[in-house]
Amino acid sequence: QRAGAENQNGRVYPKNILEREVNKYQQLIKERRALGELDHPDSSVINLKNVSHNIKEVHWEGNDVIGTVEILPTPSGNILKELLRAGILLGISSRGMGSTQPMKDNKLLVGEDFELIGWDFVSNPSTHGAFMTPMNESVIKGIGTDVCGDFCKAQDLMREIITELV
Repeated sequence: QRAGAENQNGRVYPKNILEREVNKYQQLIKERRALGELDHPDSSVINLKNVSHNIKEVHWEGNDVIGTVEILPTPSGNILKELLRAGILLGISSRGMGSTQPMKDNKLLVGEDFELIGWDFVSNPSTHGAFMTPMNESVIKGIGTDVCGDFCKAQDLMREIITELV
């Protein structure tokens, strides 16, 4: 998640709103209830039969929310593991509810009523450069930190460019 920058959906999340929601989300992390799904569902409710991961921690790095996830041994978690094992680059996208207000240039400012539900794995994240990089080979055997293969250099370059633009 990135504060203060337009995402691919045309939304801009003010940092104070994201900070508020990330702070509230810490309680779910503490209670081991910070669950996410494989793909965004149509519902705002976390569907337990589709859960693939649990968020272990989230923190700020500048205007970016960065986190650590635990892939769960559920059917969706197993699909997630196999996609990663096959070298598929997966995105992470927040799920939330709230209003938006139009800004200049067709951007949408996320409103004060925004409520963060969590983060899901997706094929195309709305936040530029929000892709997962496995950190622990014991969790996903056979996958190192170079899950993006030949595209790691391109991914790193995109992250550098995006960071400079923000």
